Amino acid sequence: MNKFLTEIFEQPKSFGAVLSYYCSAEGEAKLNEIRELFRKEHLQQIIFTGMGSSYFASYAASCLFNNLGIHSYAVNTSELLYHNFSLVTKETLVVCISQSGESVEIVKLLKKLPRDVFFVGVSNEEKSSLSAAKGIRALLMTKAGREEMTSSKTYTSTALVLFILGWFLSDKWGGAKAAQVKDLIVDTERLLANHEKLVDDEFRLFGDVEFMQFIGRGPLFSSALQSELMFKEASKVPAAAAMGAEFRHGPMEMVKPGFKSILFAAEGNTYDQSIRMATDIAKNQGKVTLITNKDPHLSDHNIRTISINQTDEFLFAIESIIPIQLMVNHVALAKGYVPGDFILGGKITLKE
Repeated sequence: MNKFLTEIFEQPKSFGAVLSYYCSAEGEAKLNEIRELFRKEHLQQIIFTGMGSSYFASYAASCLFNNLGIHSYAVNTSELLYHNFSLVTKETLVVCISQSGESVEIVKLLKKLPRDVFFVGVSNEEKSSLSAAKGIRALLMTKAGREEMTSSKTYTSTALVLFILGWFLSDKWGGAKAAQVKDLIVDTERLLANHEKLVDDEFRLFGDVEFMQFIGRGPLFSSALQSELMFKEASKVPAAAAMGAEFRHGPMEMVKPGFKSILFAAEGNTYDQSIRMATDIAKNQGKVTLITNKDPHLSDHNIRTISINQTDEFLFAIESIIPIQLMVNHVALAKGYVPGDFILGGKITLKE
């Protein structure tokens, strides 16, 4: 088993470590520090910021926080630094997310934040520029363990920690949510146990992959973004991510025989729109894999369904990325690359 696949298979363990830590007195104390800060200082909004996978996890987190009534934005750190810094006010809690704690843009942001702006960190590294930043109020650890290849377990663990923070701030973190995380662990193990059949079925539908389109709505747009990144970075294959509604506004014109896509569709506000999108792609002879938690009862040779047994739309956003990770590993091997290895860059980006 190569390193990338090994790290993919370590995700149930990482989820278990996150669950255990944030159900412990120490983990709960960290969450409580942030809740007390938010309430005591009468903060009005949260800005989640990161680069790459950290930014994509931020997007899903922002969707959750806004659904819970906590006003939030997800802003790419470079864009926040140079084009949107006026969003940072005394009433803002900035959540800086970096798996390494050393991403060049995050380090620059830490130096630029005014002294009267509160910020916390989310990282996989306990000792880093982020953890040692002057003025940091709390550091939430993602507990993913060492990762060397393209982000897999650090991405999913980061998203899980951010969701737990949202549930904790809104007084929804407890037994029921913890039980859902346990279900996430069990079903992720199921997907991984069947990884060879899952990948074989995918490539009976797609064949050789030269380009892949990913489509998602709401928190599932983060899954589309992370999928695009992994295809480009880990298997060197061109890919694109699109919001479901935006795909109707022009990109739909790409659909024709030979078009290949993966669509994320969880039961919720936009499930029906997503299913219509899948059927329209198939009707125009494009191929689509539908990753969903509800049986759409579709019968079309251009559509394949992967079932995820997770009813929570946000936890679904985490689990739905697992089949894509497995596909990326397969595509990289088929193209003659070491899956998840870096050729032109590195695990940590230190240059703008």
